Amino acid sequence: MNRITEACITGKVVYPNYPNLTNYNFVYPSTGPFGEPVMLSGTMTMGREMLPGTKGRGLILYNHYTVCKADECPSAGKLDMQQLLGLMIPNSKLITISADYYGFGETGDKLQAYCIPSINARASLDALMAGRQLLKEEGFIWDEDELLNIGYSQGAQTAIAVQRLVDEHYPDIHITRTMAGGGPYDMEETYRQFVTSGKSGMPSTVISVLLTYNEYFRLGLPLSSMFIEPTLSHIDEWITSKQLTSTEIDKNVGTQELKALVAPALLDLDSDISRKVMAALSKETLCRGWVPNKDDDILLVHHEKDSTVPVENTQSLYRFLQEQGVRNVELKVGNFFSLGQQDHLSGATVFLSLVYKWTREHYGY
Repeated sequence: MNRITEACITGKVVYPNYPNLTNYNFVYPSTGPFGEPVMLSGTMTMGREMLPGTKGRGLILYNHYTVCKADECPSAGKLDMQQLLGLMIPNSKLITISADYYGFGETGDKLQAYCIPSINARASLDALMAGRQLLKEEGFIWDEDELLNIGYSQGAQTAIAVQRLVDEHYPDIHITRTMAGGGPYDMEETYRQFVTSGKSGMPSTVISVLLTYNEYFRLGLPLSSMFIEPTLSHIDEWITSKQLTSTEIDKNVGTQELKALVAPALLDLDSDISRKVMAALSKETLCRGWVPNKDDDILLVHHEKDSTVPVENTQSLYRFLQEQGVRNVELKVGNFFSLGQQDHLSGATVFLSLVYKWTREHYGY
């Protein structure tokens, strides 16, 4: 059974808010959290000037950041959440491919695989391979030596996991540059830091991580052992229903204090439940356990005051890549000017500006 040829385009759309963009939604075969075959969905986006037979400059594999509401995923057409599209696609002759990830779009009835990089990287890379084939079938051509791998926050985690997957198993795929900002690359250490500080800038992400790892690592923890009221009674309404954005969930939670939403045992690093959670989180670290290619080209960006994803994630990943002999790793860490934004969001603004600057210089548009 050929995975790529089973993919198919399900619709072509020009969205009112993005009249300069054309969007192709598609479905494609991939692998689910337990290794089972599954059909996932994604989208391919390009400037309207890109027509079959017109040569494009290359592809962007865009790995989306945290979304909680069902209609925020790429194939739902909310391209405003894919800010890179508005910045880079029109007139650039770059084509973006983006997966919905497991738990959205075609698998919207499932709990999303939130911040599990191995699962999301599989979904993203399969979307790339299926998308390339579908574009060729539609008559599109592009410089096949040019592939950007981009993401912020959870998307950055996915982008680095994609780089790992390619380095380990796909020598025929060459990523021109991976650009990752504000990512949780070491989930175990991030958990440790949240417990130590007792706070999270986005408590919705803490709830989602605990639910996801409990489900897909089969920890078997009752919800009552992880959460306290009022969070416990609102898990479905806030999270699993996928009716609210992360901002709306955080507003409902009403505090950044973790002691107000998770069980005391989860704030004790020596408790059995914490050890169980950390053991699962440690299996998904990207800061050890793989051998990157020496010629990988990677940009890492992080706000040093990030209260949602601690900056130590990027610092640890940077050290690991250097220790592995990766020659082209660029690090941008600083207390970025916020423009009144929350620290994690101001980091995204800086990241996007750096991505935009590099792509303009590299592709000359």
